[in-house]
Amino acid sequence: MSNLDKRAKDVKARATQPDHMYSYCRVIHCGQPARAGTADGLDRLYCRRHADHYQRHGSPTKKSYPAQVLNPYRQAALVWMMAHEEDFWVKDAVGKVRGLYNRSGQKAEAFRLRGLSPRERGTALWARLRASEVDPRLPVAAWLAVEMVLKDDPQPDLKPEFKRVQAAKLVHRMVSGTHKRWERKRPHPLHPGLPPVRVVEEKHWYPKSRGRVLRHIGQDLAGAVELLADHRLEDIRTFKGERDKLGTYTSSPYPKGVVARTRP
Repeated sequence: MSNLDKRAKDVKARATQPDHMYSYCRVIHCGQPARAGTADGLDRLYCRRHADHYQRHGSPTKKSYPAQVLNPYRQAALVWMMAHEEDFWVKDAVGKVRGLYNRSGQKAEAFRLRGLSPRERGTALWARLRASEVDPRLPVAAWLAVEMVLKDDPQPDLKPEFKRVQAAKLVHRMVSGTHKRWERKRPHPLHPGLPPVRVVEEKHWYPKSRGRVLRHIGQDLAGAVELLADHRLEDIRTFKGERDKLGTYTSSPYPKGVVARTRP
């Protein structure tokens, strides 16, 4: 038995052995045991429900912001950037995101991501964004939108991880999965003398938007946009407030004429 097999067997044995030192979830008023206190895992902090929520949203209790909350901020951030394309900090952030595109390597189809590490999956996302010709300003606008929403939220989760996961989820949705379509002819099912019938088969694969992959994507985006946010976020918030007073925005995350990706 290899060392890897021995480690997997040891982890499985420990996961199925309840540790009563962890008999409650750390979320207040939950009442359920942490997964380490059951025969269902090694998580010493949260029960299964809150652990899953944490993986998907970046917080064990706070949900992701819905589109109707984020879209006005995303649109305002993008419109402001389009009006200030020559601004040093805008050019810096957009250039860094373009650098993430260029350093991401060859595009990996969604069905080839299985078996890759979370870091490699995060890098693969930037390659898919580049292959789909997603404007690098759009991930920048997504980060700025999350920054502004957190400032306007009366009960925000200010942990860096939550911010990164929220921005990463927006970027993750900018590019679709992998879609394949085949057409072939088969003998007629009623009689071989009849003309063959055409059969269409389709397969769709979608990368999962959860876990450590989102943390890596958010970390990459934070490194690209944090200086722009430090120097221009208040200007963008002021611009967004003026737009709100005039009602000059729609429910779309992008202004008219801007799309997230090219369509086949």
